[in-house]
Amino acid sequence: MNAPAALFAPSWHAELELGYARCGDSTRPVLRRHQGPLRVQKHLYAEGQQVCQHIIVHPPGGIAGGDRLDISATVGAGAWAQLTSPGAAKWYRAAGPAYQTLKLRVEAAATLEWLPQESIVYAGAQAELQTDIELLGDAKLLYWDLVALGRPASGERFDAGHFQSQLNIRRDGQLLWHERQRIEGDDGLLDSPIGLAGQPVFATLLISGEIDAALLECCRNLATAVRGDLSQLPGLLVARCLAAEALQARAWLIDLWRLLRPALLGRPAVPPRIWST
Repeated sequence: MNAPAALFAPSWHAELELGYARCGDSTRPVLRRHQGPLRVQKHLYAEGQQVCQHIIVHPPGGIAGGDRLDISATVGAGAWAQLTSPGAAKWYRAAGPAYQTLKLRVEAAATLEWLPQESIVYAGAQAELQTDIELLGDAKLLYWDLVALGRPASGERFDAGHFQSQLNIRRDGQLLWHERQRIEGDDGLLDSPIGLAGQPVFATLLISGEIDAALLECCRNLATAVRGDLSQLPGLLVARCLAAEALQARAWLIDLWRLLRPALLGRPAVPPRIWST
């Protein structure tokens, strides 16, 4: 008897489509469609019914050459969704590229928090990511991204492969933020003082809105092991850091989130339990 051809498929194509709507005083998931190995766990209400939390799970545990993850989410008017992950995303060494596309839409008076844990890009991986975020009206966004190149704890330097990403944020069709980057294995930027300065971990946090000088200074004075800073742009606050370890960068992002969430999103920070497991 011949085994099914799917057992020999060289790659996975996984899709996840999510939708959230405001129902009275609560946010409810109204769309959850998946194809392939990409899921969300049961929705949670750690902060009461207004904030709907979902944990995105990729059961294979790693992303290899030829794999493609397509994730999209729409947060309807007045709703609040918080999306995170149970652990690090791992991009494995591969002969060809692997892809992730992320499309997020946040409607008027809605809030989206995109708070995944780190992405570990192994030496020899070919990771290509594309993120597009559309904000409508007074929609609010808190987005972060944390990338570790290689596995320094195992003595692995990012000496082969590449990491490529593009991020676009628009409000009512007008571009607020556009960023493109490509880092090659053993690229001079890995050690350059105008690049990663020898640090294998980098992170970015972006949050809609503007803060006063006192809070900005408080954020800059956080006790931290990372090299980081913040810039206030019109309608968008940007924070970046370089770190020796992912845990250091993650702690800095969470500390910033604790300060900025009440000020710009209007709710105290309640860390998801999954971050402590």
